[in-house]
Amino acid sequence: MSDWLQAWLEDFRKEAARQGFDEEVLGEIGGWPLLAHSREVAGRPVVYCSAGMHGDEPAGVEALGELLRSGDCDDRFSWRLCPVLNPTGLALGARENAAGVDLNRDYLKAATEEVSLHRHWLDRLGAPALFLSLHEDWESTGFYFYEIALGEGESCYPGVRQAAERVMPMEPEALIDDHETREPGWIFHPAVPDRMEEWPEAIYLAKQGCPLSFTLETPSSRPLGDRVRCHLEVARYLLDWFAERS
Repeated sequence: MSDWLQAWLEDFRKEAARQGFDEEVLGEIGGWPLLAHSREVAGRPVVYCSAGMHGDEPAGVEALGELLRSGDCDDRFSWRLCPVLNPTGLALGARENAAGVDLNRDYLKAATEEVSLHRHWLDRLGAPALFLSLHEDWESTGFYFYEIALGEGESCYPGVRQAAERVMPMEPEALIDDHETREPGWIFHPAVPDRMEEWPEAIYLAKQGCPLSFTLETPSSRPLGDRVRCHLEVARYLLDWFAERS
């Protein structure tokens, strides 16, 4: 995986620079850069996308790269991108980082260097208007997503489902990872962590004031190409939906 990651990061950085994104190297983790990219468009709401939190979930990383390359990061929004939050885990093909820590449980304590550096960047820039987090699930058979919404508004569920089902079915289970679904594949999550000491990135952002976040989960049992396409279909729908809502 390390050769693939090296080439992928080089391509992503070149494309981000070509599109006018500013790059910040937040730090170096095990010889890998921890990258953040941003582009401000005056008067436009901020959309923040992250991927690569878990090193055995490459579909989100590939999808975020394709969103950038295909021109979806357009001038409707200001942008923040963190393409690989766990570079050592991705290089190893492991969920946790090289020290064996699940980074997506560390956003309260920030005990890991990766999360400490990333959280400092999030704090400095302030809460985005929309957060998209790209993940995978080794146990599911279909697509599902978590939504955290701090205010009221029209549900985007029908459109998300239609977008996902162009590629794969929604996850049919009524209980996903101990969470009850409102509709197939839709977990409406309160802005509180499941375990008080173990905050994921989405909860940290909600506590920071991010009003709307979606964590997209594709099933790792499906072909990589399908997982990437499903992420893209849903992310593009959500961006269009949010642009109309804004």
